[in-house]
Order: sequence, then structure tokens, then C-alpha cells
Amino acid sequence: MTPDLLFISLSLLTWGLGEGMFFVFEPLYLQELGANPVAIGAIFFAVGLMMTVTHIPAGYLADRIGRRPLLLVAWGFGVFSTAMMALAPSLPLFIAGLLAYALTAFVIAPLNSYVTGARGRFSPGRAMTLSSAFYNVGAVAGPLIGGWIGKTYGLKSTFAVAACVFAVSFIIILFTHSQAREHHDSQSPPVNLLANRRYLGLMGLVAVVMFATYLPQPLTAYFLQNERGLSLSQIGALGSINSLGIVVLNLGLGQLKARLGFLLGQAAVGLFTLLLWQGTGMPAYSLGYFLLSGFRVIRPLTAAQVRDLIHGSQMGLAYGITETINSIPVMIAPLIAGILYELGPIVVYPISFFLILLGIILSYYFAPRSLVLAPAAVTATDSPLGPD
Repeated sequence: MTPDLLFISLSLLTWGLGEGMFFVFEPLYLQELGANPVAIGAIFFAVGLMMTVTHIPAGYLADRIGRRPLLLVAWGFGVFSTAMMALAPSLPLFIAGLLAYALTAFVIAPLNSYVTGARGRFSPGRAMTLSSAFYNVGAVAGPLIGGWIGKTYGLKSTFAVAACVFAVSFIIILFTHSQAREHHDSQSPPVNLLANRRYLGLMGLVAVVMFATYLPQPLTAYFLQNERGLSLSQIGALGSINSLGIVVLNLGLGQLKARLGFLLGQAAVGLFTLLLWQGTGMPAYSLGYFLLSGFRVIRPLTAAQVRDLIHGSQMGLAYGITETINSIPVMIAPLIAGILYELGPIVVYPISFFLILLGIILSYYFAPRSLVLAPAAVTATDSPLGPD
């Protein structure tokens, strides 16, 4: 592991600890502040919208001005917005802080580009899943700590503690170094991303998969507390189990070809949906939350497949477009989940299960079958790609 990849991973570990303290409890705190299920769905729709609009500009800037400056801005803004949530005295001000925090999602494309550039001898998929595993090592403890803080001092306190943890994460990332920007031969430029059919085909597939696998998630904590009677501590424990599963599946599926890991990650989320639909009791929910980690594995493995379809000089923009496609379902799904919850709290799970099956079938037939560079990724004059 290169020093820069180590510092990024340690910073992500700390960030995972802080975010894990409050992430799983957001619907419950919104409920405390007066939001109903439809309102919560609408709020998360707005969160998804804020996330969606940031990725392409951030990816473009990463290619133009470098990746590290954007990482520093995102980390700093994360500290500020979490402190804003901690200090918010009412629902509108908390929502403003939550939306501000959502803007930090712009870091994903620069971060994926930075990790790819700092990977050393690792493959892109292994480097991305390894750094994601570090994040989730921290996130294993986060929900347990957040659940204890929420039960003892109130959920509001979890945001204050998380802001302090984020400050430590920001200090760690200051030890990373800038990376040289990649260029292409001006006489033989790479194929434009919007003309790269294999890349565009993968983006269409990703949109379907992300919607299907995210739809059952937004109101699950709400469902477990209000319909199944779980306590904050139990829900926090499930969040930690989920983070542990992400570590295990990232390290396990990250060793496989990205396409196979992509399929297995979807299958894991499908089993989560089935267990929430048909299961009862903590053992079933615990296994379900462990398998839900497949969702967090799908995203880096999507990026790993993208890397082999594009030129290195397009990496930031390509990752930005990819994350935008990832985020659109995250924007839409909570709103639909809220409507389905009003129809019946359990309804979202069978619908999601069958949508996930559809995504698996489409992925089997249409996901890239090889990590060998496709002709579409070669320059317009069919010259070889430069080093990455």
C-alpha cells in the first residue's frame, strides 16, 4: 500500500466512525423533529438531489485542477455542515445542515480518481474496495457509539460528537500529496464519453441496479422501530453489523473480477430485502443488515468497471457522471419508499425484491464481461492508451 493510499484509508476510517454515529438514525431524528414518513421521504429526495448535482462538476474539476484540493474542500465542508446539524434548534435548520452535508458527496469522483492514482500495484477494484473497507471498519463502531449517545444524551448529541471526529479525519487527510494530472495526446484524443457506447450502456444498467437496491433502505430503520418495536440500541447494533458486512464483502468481493462482484453484491441486497419482508426477530434482521452491505460494494465495483472503459485523462469526469447516475436513484427512491410506506409498511420489500431480481438478470447479460479495455476506450485513431 502506498503512503497516500494509507493516509486516505485512515482518514476514511475516521470519517466512517463519525458518519456511522448518525447516519442510520437520521430518519428517527427527523421524526423527533416532527417529520412524518412522506416528509422524511421528501427530505431524502432533496438530499439525493443535492448529491446528484455535484458529481459531474466535481469530476470535471478533478481532471482540470487536480484531485487533492477537492478532497480538502469536501472534508472541511463536512465538518462545518455536521456542526450545523448539531447546533440546529428546529427541523428547518436541521434540514439545511443535512442538505449542506449532502453536498460533500461531490468528493466521490475526485476520491475515486485519487485512490486510482494512488493504488500502486493494486488493481482499481482492489484499491477502491480496500479504501471502502477502511471506511466501514470505522463505521462498525459508529452506530453502536451513536446509539449509546442517542439513548443516554439524545440523538442531537451524536451530531456534535461526529463533527469532532470529522475534524480528526480532516487533519489526517492533510498528510496526503498532490497527484500529477493525466493528459492525452492532442493529436489522437480518446473517444468522447457521450460517444462511448459501452460506457453509456453500463450507465443505463447502473441506474436500474441502484434504484432497485436502494429502494428498500431509506425507511427501514423507521420500519423496525415503529412496526417491529426495535430500540435505538438494537438499530445501532444493526448498523454496526451492516458496516462489518461491508468490510467483509469489500475485502472478499474486491478480490474478484468486478463484474462478478457486481452481481454478487446485488444478490446480497436481494436477500436483505427478503429477510426484512419474511423474517422476524433480531437474528433475521442481523443477517439482513450484514447482507445489505452488498449495496456499498456495488458502487466501487461500478467505478472499477468504468476505469477499464475510458482513458485516464477522462477519469474524473467519467467517475463524476457515474456517481450522478448512482445518485439519481438515491434521490428518487426515498420519495417512492415514503409513498409505498403509507400504502403499507411492508409493501416496499416485495416490490424491491423483484426489482433486484430484474437488475441481476440485466447485469448478467449486459455488464462488461471482461476487464480488458474495450475498443470504445481506445483513442479515435486506435492508438494505445497512455499509462495511468
